[in-house]
Amino acid sequence: MSRDPRGTAERTNRNVRAFEDFLQGWLVRQEHYLEELRSTLATCHESKEEDLRDLITRVLAHYQEYFEEKSRIANYDVFLVFSSPWCSSFERSFFWIAGVKPNLAFRLVSNSVEDLSGDQVERMKRLKAETMVEERELGDELARIQESVAAPPILELARRMARAEECAQVESAMEALKMDMGVVVANADMLRTRTAARVTDILTPVQNLKFLTALTEFQIKVRVVGSLLNR
Repeated sequence: MSRDPRGTAERTNRNVRAFEDFLQGWLVRQEHYLEELRSTLATCHESKEEDLRDLITRVLAHYQEYFEEKSRIANYDVFLVFSSPWCSSFERSFFWIAGVKPNLAFRLVSNSVEDLSGDQVERMKRLKAETMVEERELGDELARIQESVAAPPILELARRMARAEECAQVESAMEALKMDMGVVVANADMLRTRTAARVTDILTPVQNLKFLTALTEFQIKVRVVGSLLNR
């Protein structure tokens, strides 16, 4: 039996609105965290290390919350996180597999943390090399999936949708495509979160404050610029 297009559109709209509502609240909390990061960084020499670590943990948990909510809507329809209607075209210009590249973390560290030790520099280099290998593998996998869309049987079935059984075949093929793309997005998000966690393991608490401040400033700036360009 074919799906009701109107019902599907309504469910999609509800899911998009739910994510947009979550995102609005998340962005407000992000701005509050930026204020706290800046304030703590300015007085970090007066703070206990456990207090610095507590803030770092809370900021990382805040980002994890975003990925969990993103995973929920990706499980509903992975194409939504690729099109990201809640983002401006400027924001999407920074995207790689429905989000920023994991190696952005290394550029932010390079620009914001000036006091890396020799050991930290070497560990960052190794981590960056490993991350870039995984990025290439995921990029190749996504390219393989995208190429399959233009190849039989999907293309041929799409041309012959007059018969009901062939429509069902197209739906089945599209569901398989969604599943494959969903796996790639999940693995890309896992690489993003794992890379950030490993970077923070290398850095000291004060260095982490600098890194997380730079990351949050970057994301907010991109969001603001994108909003201005959309006016």
